[in-house]
Amino acid sequence: MMRRPQIALLSDGRRLHLQDGPIDLIAEARGAAGEVRSAYEAAVHRFTGLLDELCAELADLRMAAADRTSLQGVVARRMHSAVAPYAADCFITPMAAVAGSVAEEILAAMLRAATLDRAYVNNGGDIALHLGGGESFSVGLMDRPDRDGVMRTMRIEADDPVRGIATSGRRGRSFSLGIADAVTVLAATASRADAAATVIANAVDLPGHPAVIRRPANELQPDSDLGPRLVTRDVGELSHDDVAVALESGAECARQLFDRGLIEGAVLQLCGDMLVIGPKDIERQGSLPRQPENAVHV
Repeated sequence: MMRRPQIALLSDGRRLHLQDGPIDLIAEARGAAGEVRSAYEAAVHRFTGLLDELCAELADLRMAAADRTSLQGVVARRMHSAVAPYAADCFITPMAAVAGSVAEEILAAMLRAATLDRAYVNNGGDIALHLGGGESFSVGLMDRPDRDGVMRTMRIEADDPVRGIATSGRRGRSFSLGIADAVTVLAATASRADAAATVIANAVDLPGHPAVIRRPANELQPDSDLGPRLVTRDVGELSHDDVAVALESGAECARQLFDRGLIEGAVLQLCGDMLVIGPKDIERQGSLPRQPENAVHV
């Protein structure tokens, strides 16, 4: 039986939900009514068949990235471009940037079709963003993606260079080689943010620590692009010094990426502790409502 994408406006009448297999997007556009309608129509058109495009090259997308690629699809090539800066230093496949690259593609389709004041496409916390002049975007940070509650917010202004936000870590949807609860990255594009979040989250680690339980990725998911590499399944009690060492390992990685111009900033979280690299304007907000107005949670 042929699979059909699930496409519908949410109950608020403002946001568009697009779901096909593992791809689950929320898009919101703001502008004149006719422009918003054109943007949503373009999103639906581009979304239809996108998963099939990726599946057609899935075997190559699961292979370690190299300097050059034979990938053909627009999204597939974007995925490769996002991870290529890391290929010489660590094992990484284009799949590390799939969520951000898909969000970026749908947003691009919307912007080709319409003139919008503001728009975003959120793919499970990996967000592609458009801000017209004078617009802004608020993001709520969760210290534990598997729990409710927002601990801090970030505000991105139109004149900021950030147009992509992504979060990775052991409590997310994908496997992680590290122990971070969450690493949220700000970058020029969603695909770049996605790749960098993966790399930094992997670097938040305590190799060989007895409290960290690891398993081969392919024992947990036979077709994992990580193959037999050990991924984190559980983390026992860590001392304050342990947490500090792990966070500093990830922070050093983030600083290097910041200095190379690959990211605009990062927030690293582990066991209730946090390190911020790059942006200076992330302020503690205390306990926020579960759904603060105009905020998207990552």
